[in-house]
Amino acid sequence: MDDGKLDALGQTIVSALPGAATGHSVAFNQLTVDVEAARIVEVVKYLRDDPNCRFVNFTDITAVDYPSREKRFDVVYHLMSPTLNTRIRLKAQADETTQVPSLIDVFPGADWFEREAYDLYGVFFVGHPDMRRILTDYGFEGHPLRKDFPTTGFVEVRYDDQEKRVVYEPVRLNQEFRKFDFLSPWEGADYPLPGDEKAGPKA
Repeated sequence: MDDGKLDALGQTIVSALPGAATGHSVAFNQLTVDVEAARIVEVVKYLRDDPNCRFVNFTDITAVDYPSREKRFDVVYHLMSPTLNTRIRLKAQADETTQVPSLIDVFPGADWFEREAYDLYGVFFVGHPDMRRILTDYGFEGHPLRKDFPTTGFVEVRYDDQEKRVVYEPVRLNQEFRKFDFLSPWEGADYPLPGDEKAGPKA
C-alpha cells in the first residue's frame, strides 16, 4: 500500500473513532495511529471488524519509555491486515498508574505480550486474568527495561555450594569503575597506562 492510501486509511480511522483515535502519521511506508489508552479495545475491535480494515492478525504489544514525559510510556500495538496487505501501529500514552484495558477478549494472543510489557516496563493491563511477571524471577524488584533501572540490577544470583541452593545477594561491584577518557583508541591516552613502563623508548 502506498503512502497516499495509508494516509487516507489513517484519516478514515481517525474520523470513524472520534476521541478514541486522536491522530495519525505515515513514515517508512507504515501507518501509525495515536489512540487514547482507555479506549484501546474500541479501536482494536473497529480495526478487526470493519470491512475496510480487517486487521485480523495481532502481532505484538510492547512499550517505549520516555522518563522525562509526564506520561512516560508509549504502549505500542502492531496489527496486520491480510485483506489490505498492510500493517498498522497503534500508540497509546500511559504512566505508572494508568490501567490500560487488556485486549484478551478481542485477541486472546495478547496474553503473554501484556504480561511481558507489565514485567519489563510496569505497564498494568486491567482485565487481564493473570497479570503476573513472565520473564523475571519470583520476587524480582523493579522493571528492567525502564530507562531509570540500574544496569547492574539490585541483586545478583549465584549457587552457594555450602548451602546447596541458589542465593540472592545485593549487587557487589568487585572492581572500581574504569576511567574512560572517550578518546579514539587509535590516538591513545595522554597519560601513562598500566604496562607502559614495559615498552621501550620510541625510536
